[in-house]
Amino acid sequence: MSDTQHPRAQVQLLTRSGCGLCERVYRRLGELAAELDFALSETDVDAAAAAGDNALRAEFGDRLPVVLLDGCEHSYWDLDEARLRADITNR
Repeated sequence: MSDTQHPRAQVQLLTRSGCGLCERVYRRLGELAAELDFALSETDVDAAAAAGDNALRAEFGDRLPVVLLDGCEHSYWDLDEARLRADITNR
C-alpha cells in the first residue's frame, strides 16, 4: 500500500478549560499538524461529561492534557514530540 492510501493520522487532545499546559500543547500540535499532515481535534473532558459522556473524564481527567493518536493514548501531561513524529512518520 502506498503512503497515499493510508488514512490521515487522527490526533485528539483531551483538555480542560483553564489548563495552561493544555493550551500550549494544543498550539504545538497545531503547528505539527500543518507539518506532518494529521487531523487534529480537541475535546474538553469536563464539557463532554456535562453533555452526558463521563468516560473520558473518568479515565483521563487526572492526567490532562492527554494526546491520543488514532484513538490510543500516546502521551500525557506533556507532548512527547519526538515519539509523535516517529509514530506518525512510520505508520
